[in-house]
Amino acid sequence: MITQNEDLGKFILSFTVGFLMLFHGYAKLTHGIGFIEAMMVKNGFPTFMAYGAYLGEIIAPLMLIIGFRVKIASVLIIATMIGAIVMVHAGDVFAVTKHGAWAIELQMFYILACLAIFFQGAGKYSIDELRV
Repeated sequence: MITQNEDLGKFILSFTVGFLMLFHGYAKLTHGIGFIEAMMVKNGFPTFMAYGAYLGEIIAPLMLIIGFRVKIASVLIIATMIGAIVMVHAGDVFAVTKHGAWAIELQMFYILACLAIFFQGAGKYSIDELRV
């Protein structure tokens, strides 16, 4: 009977966040980031910043999954989600969907889960904790 395994919990959280975020990254790989570049221009930011989506939605999630520098990975995802809120969902911060959900609950899930990962660290089931 498993009664407590904090390291397994850390792994499950990191893997889940990374795995689910990869779907967003895959969409950027297959459909491009043109819409993000357009939003950058609209909001007065340089278009090269749109490439940060690849960092926050592909590289950082892979880092979380394998447990490599999870604090850096979690900060990258947090920054990506804050960018998504500012660029796309600023009007949704105080909104509720027709189903009663907070309109930015997905973005906040990623932000808060990554904050938990940041403060807990990777745990022993990670590349960073491998002992040679």
